Amino acid sequence: MNEAVTVVALLRAKPGKEEALRQALSAMIAPTRREPGCINYDLHQAHGDPATFVFYENWRSQRDLDEHLKMPYIQAVLSRADELLAEPPDLRLFRMLSRSVPSEH
Repeated sequence: MNEAVTVVALLRAKPGKEEALRQALSAMIAPTRREPGCINYDLHQAHGDPATFVFYENWRSQRDLDEHLKMPYIQAVLSRADELLAEPPDLRLFRMLSRSVPSEH
């Protein structure tokens, strides 16, 4: 099945590494958005907790997501995980339901 995939990725910076992590994550946005399977790739930072970041992503397929995770700019940030992250990333995959619900308008 070639079903679209939604990703919610939660990342927590080590104390004192919030800005370094924000910069590293922000640098991934432009090249990721140019990937052919990327529908959207949006970075968020928690209100009141500058150490917590969330990516909200949508991909055309699991294969597109798998290819994304192999990209050099993704691997470069992952190689710095011990330096930047307080804990392993929490990656959750979802299937979008709202597009399949008929519009009431």
